[in-house]
Amino acid sequence: MTPKLPNILNYVKEDDLILSSEQSHIGLHVPEIVMKYGSMKDKFRDDRAVMPLMFRCIIEARKSYKSLKVRSTGKKQIDSETLDELKKYMISLNILDIGFTVVPRHFIFKGKGIVYPNAIVITMEMEKEKISTTPSVVAAKEIFRTYKELGVIVNKTAKFLKERGYNAQAGPALGGDVSYPMLAEKAGLGCIGKHGLLITPASGPSLRIAAVYTDIENLPYTDHTEHLWIKDFCDSCNLCVKKCPAQAIYKDSQILSDGSKVCIDYKKCAVPFSTDHGCTICVKSCAFFKGNYEKIKETSCESI
Repeated sequence: MTPKLPNILNYVKEDDLILSSEQSHIGLHVPEIVMKYGSMKDKFRDDRAVMPLMFRCIIEARKSYKSLKVRSTGKKQIDSETLDELKKYMISLNILDIGFTVVPRHFIFKGKGIVYPNAIVITMEMEKEKISTTPSVVAAKEIFRTYKELGVIVNKTAKFLKERGYNAQAGPALGGDVSYPMLAEKAGLGCIGKHGLLITPASGPSLRIAAVYTDIENLPYTDHTEHLWIKDFCDSCNLCVKKCPAQAIYKDSQILSDGSKVCIDYKKCAVPFSTDHGCTICVKSCAFFKGNYEKIKETSCESI
């Protein structure tokens, strides 16, 4: 049986949440996709390797919500010494990068909510050697390893802040309430590629994202990224579009009536994702997975 992700509304009153907006998208999460689109044979094929990791993700997500105590007494200002201590602590937990940004309501998935308005966004690299074997059990395990470890890290980070008198909410790594790629792009960590995944200088698209929410007012928040040139490169590359086994990635991203962008047809994507070890071919085929970020940037900018 596929485990069920917890819902924040079962732990926090709706009146205490910052809720999604009319422009928000529906959030589909991994266990739900597998349950809906995968056959029983496909589900059980990876169970022995993946299910223990998935259950740990669920445990960490429940811990995130159970530990929530909505209060307004937390400190709103962080001193530079504590901020440095926070960054060093998070880096010691094996994260790839950290960014800070304010969460727009339309980034929150429909029917979801968060307690605090600002985000500490973190990324963790998926080992390229393992992801290069995709689609495989090895790659599937690596995907869920990063989900599991990020789930642990956001809970530890939230605890770190709470112990020092700040308000904090750990955002589940698997089954988050906010679009993490959009949040990470806004926090300056990278740029969303044509495949809908965040692309970063250090690891290309071979990563997973999570967040810790807070109401600290003076973290180094940003709402821009220096990596937007990647969008022009993606328009000329289209490797992920060509390699996608389900033809699920739009060559020309779909623009909805509210102005938001949709990169993939999730119904098409869900089939190979559910039936072939999590697929992940779009990651492996991405030029930024194979190549050097700075060299690609130099070549791309020279051609403009």
